[in-house]
Amino acid sequence: MNRRTFIAQAGGALTGATLASLAPALAQAPPDVKLEIAPLALEIAPGKVVHTTAYNGRVPGPLIRWPEGKPILIDVRNRTAIPEIVHWHGLWTPSTMDGSSEEGGSMIAPGTQFRYRFTPCPAGFRWYHTHIFAGRDLKRATYTGQFGCFFVEPKSDAGAYDQEIFLTLHDWNAYTSSSGDSSMEAAYDYATIDGRMLGFADPIRVREGQRVLLHLLNASASVVHWLALAGHEMTIVAMDGNPLPNPGRVHAVRLGPAERIDAVVVMNQPGVWILGETHEQMRKIGMGTVVEYANQQGKPRWIDPPETLWDYRTFAAAQAATPEPDEIISLRFESKFHGRGAFDSWTINGKSYPHSDTITLMQGKRYRLQMLNHSSDDHPLHLHRHTFEVTTLDGAPLSGLNKDVLMVPANTRAEVDFTANNPGPTLFHCHNQSHMDFGFMMLFRYI
Repeated sequence: MNRRTFIAQAGGALTGATLASLAPALAQAPPDVKLEIAPLALEIAPGKVVHTTAYNGRVPGPLIRWPEGKPILIDVRNRTAIPEIVHWHGLWTPSTMDGSSEEGGSMIAPGTQFRYRFTPCPAGFRWYHTHIFAGRDLKRATYTGQFGCFFVEPKSDAGAYDQEIFLTLHDWNAYTSSSGDSSMEAAYDYATIDGRMLGFADPIRVREGQRVLLHLLNASASVVHWLALAGHEMTIVAMDGNPLPNPGRVHAVRLGPAERIDAVVVMNQPGVWILGETHEQMRKIGMGTVVEYANQQGKPRWIDPPETLWDYRTFAAAQAATPEPDEIISLRFESKFHGRGAFDSWTINGKSYPHSDTITLMQGKRYRLQMLNHSSDDHPLHLHRHTFEVTTLDGAPLSGLNKDVLMVPANTRAEVDFTANNPGPTLFHCHNQSHMDFGFMMLFRYI
């Protein structure tokens, strides 16, 4: 059986029994995408080299663009000295293909290869990254250059823009630093957009009057980034790959770890500008890139944007109208201090992974996660293999805002709803690498 035949027999989807019946043909078919995990000496600026791990010898890894509903085969070879795995963030994959060992995904041993096979959906801006444990070794996991953009092309797209640009934000050379309460957090020497520090990449070249669609990904292991294009406004049209019910114009965007924003910028201020972090110190260590209009020259300019108050509710539906859930699941987040110079451990309802509770789900039911952040840290909270709707933020109702990562500020409460429509073990965790490593995870299981 050739590849075209088994895709036709699959009816455009590779799931469940279909996957099992077509396994022999899938094993022999050529891959659509090849990824190689290997060490890399990455020059982020002339003379500044970080030693990391990356996909296909580059940072970010290759952009994967794939039509919605078309099956994909991805071969990943591990040329490092430790077991690895690749997580397909924001995609509704089978649990064994999601790239999480906690869900039963296969670790890729050194020197071996694994084939991922699934049907990419939903449409929109997704991404892929390593999903291994780092602990106190800040040269592993999401501290490295193992990340890339995955864009699932919708079946219909108006395409009301002249250029489309993907940009990834990352922080480098992580080291441990005492936080205000003397516990340990990660700090960084450098920051980059698409693997290059400000001033050391080719500029983004635009023309006056163009509408430019920016796909922005925060691939940092732990840092929240604020980004602005000096002298311009952005219209946010999607978050985490999902169209917004109320697109909004802002002077700066906030991106928690793992969050994505799609923003349209009208190029109406000719000149040479900096697209970068609003905090000067972050620009000094590299977080920025240059935007250059045609026929314009000179030193790139930065203008501080007006103070921006970030509020998810701005982008939600005008009226909150969400159905009542079938069940409310209350989740309380707290930290445990282990003394000066140590990382805190994290608990959900008083327990740390792998001892945290496993919560059962019934397919087709609507669940509400009532998330109570009783800690002094903000948390980017991620639910695997599902998209959720944000329904309250600190008691204020909203609807229509669909995401897979939500920043829940310190000492606040948020609620999100999701429908149990993708059977299999499902991981829920904080996307701050150290928080996840030190207990901030739990599993849902379908019955």
